[in-house]
Amino acid sequence: MKIKKIISLLLITLLIWNFNLLPSEARTNNIEKSRSITPYLEQVKEKVSEFTLENDLKFIVLENHQSPTISFVTYVDVGAVDEPEGQTGVAHYLEHLAFKGTSEIGTINYQEEKPLLTKLDTLFEQIQEAKQENDQEKIAQLEAQFNQVNQQASQFVKQNEFGQIVEIEGGVGLNAATSADYTAYFYNFPANKLELWMYLESNRFLDPVFREFYEEKQVILEERKLRTDNSPIGKMVEEFLDTAFVSHPYRRPVIGYETDIRNLTTENVNDFFVTHYGGSNLTIAIVGDVNPNEVKRMAQKYFGRFPKTLKPSPVTVNEPPQTETREIVVQYPSQPLYFEGYHIPDLNHPDYVVYDIMGSILSDGRTSRLYKSLVEEEKVALSASGFTGFPGNKYLNLMLFYAVSAPGRSLEELATELDKQIEKLKTELVSKDELERVKTQATANLLRSVNSNSGMANLLAQYEAKTGDWRNVFTRLDAINAVTAQDIQRLAQQTFTDEQKTVGKLETIS
Repeated sequence: MKIKKIISLLLITLLIWNFNLLPSEARTNNIEKSRSITPYLEQVKEKVSEFTLENDLKFIVLENHQSPTISFVTYVDVGAVDEPEGQTGVAHYLEHLAFKGTSEIGTINYQEEKPLLTKLDTLFEQIQEAKQENDQEKIAQLEAQFNQVNQQASQFVKQNEFGQIVEIEGGVGLNAATSADYTAYFYNFPANKLELWMYLESNRFLDPVFREFYEEKQVILEERKLRTDNSPIGKMVEEFLDTAFVSHPYRRPVIGYETDIRNLTTENVNDFFVTHYGGSNLTIAIVGDVNPNEVKRMAQKYFGRFPKTLKPSPVTVNEPPQTETREIVVQYPSQPLYFEGYHIPDLNHPDYVVYDIMGSILSDGRTSRLYKSLVEEEKVALSASGFTGFPGNKYLNLMLFYAVSAPGRSLEELATELDKQIEKLKTELVSKDELERVKTQATANLLRSVNSNSGMANLLAQYEAKTGDWRNVFTRLDAINAVTAQDIQRLAQQTFTDEQKTVGKLETIS
């Protein structure tokens, strides 16, 4: 997994276009640029419609007839933060199982397959009990029986039939993502396949069958081994979060702890599914060559079948204020890494956009302060960057700075140079030119997202779920352009203190 993906799956609005692609006039007159694109954004917003089914499932539809395609995002307002204690990884596990099909898709005979799946669950529970009793003979007998039944069940499975249907019918980009804050399922279809999507997507969450549950458990355990246990960045992220947070579930890994993954049962996954996959917790965004009236008619037909549920309560665990510097050292045979994080407010706080701009000033592109200072001038780092929303931004989170040290340079040297740049934000006002350059970059990025069916579907769904209104996508530009140099200095002085600092060092061992 790429480091930026590990650090945050929620920063689509910060992946900025190269500044040099913009005309020179735009670089020096961001305010005028903003004014000129405001009518365009208003035109786009006017093409957005919404409706909510009786079961509280929300649909957001944006017409874009530039190409005969449609992008779909099913956004579930549940992530790793919502997992029960001792069941870490269940949200990610469920995401995997959502591709295994239904009683009609993924099987050649569900009536014969079903009792075998039930038998596997019973045997798994018996094996767990035998392990607690340390009865090795009984364990061996049960595992042999389990393998036999599992082999029988596998004969009824039509491997990846869901994905094959999508591909055969012209679908592309079939995938999903689980984060600390949410789970999203997405792909694209030709415009004439709208009803097929309605059928497939509604059935996978109305009639899911968690087949190949135990095979998928091994897949996830291997994924954890690859991306965490045997990955320097993965190990660093897990240890760092566990140090930076002492109470909030942001401290737990999205993929889950190994012991929890091994012990998860189909009952655990089903309980989580029933609790969090009801209509009240789903937002669906559809962007492309569609007729909103047709979307509504089909949505009522297919998704109106979902039961009405109460929306689960948000996480109420409060993270106590940090009062002293925390530090974690991880030793691993790898290139040294340096992490430095500070607690910041959630996405809905009015200051959050200021932190976003601050992160852009420090680390977006080769003109950024961290690249020019740490990489080009002082040569203490091979790369250096900073992000908001680590590991999510639905709740109080971290602004994280990370860097890979250059050969022959120590982590201490790197930390010193990084802190000089952070201190500079506290003592010197950002120049007008630099601030306008970053605002121009953010404007360009917003336009790119608006002009992308898949990007826009993602933004509409996320902003609806996280901020309560998809329209906040279109007010983001106003918030960006309202940021001042004084705002940046104020928050830098307030946030970047030793009392609120968490440091992570990955030191090389042979």
